[in-house]
Amino acid sequence: MTTPVTFDQFLAVDIRVGRIIAARFNPTAIKPAFHLEVNFGPEIGVKHSSAQLTVHYTEESLVGKYIIAVVNFAPKRIAGVKSEVLVLGVPDPDGAVVLLHPDLDVPLGGRMF
Repeated sequence: MTTPVTFDQFLAVDIRVGRIIAARFNPTAIKPAFHLEVNFGPEIGVKHSSAQLTVHYTEESLVGKYIIAVVNFAPKRIAGVKSEVLVLGVPDPDGAVVLLHPDLDVPLGGRMF
């Protein structure tokens, strides 16, 4: 178990729904990864992310997919990509990433609560 956080600390993490609008393999990444462009709606706009999703997903299967991401981390350069958001997932039994996503249509940019 991890260290407990207060509700205010939880609220400080801005987690939103977005839709992947482009995905391309990043050949410069040390571990196989995609460069994603994610649309979070008019308030946040389109953001970029580097994500190690190559085990379960293809470029084609990612485009149009709704995802959940942290949108208020400071940008970080990863394998040549200015990663502006952290796309969230959980590991499968072998440790490969499985994306978290809403199972119904929701507005882009909707905040998790």
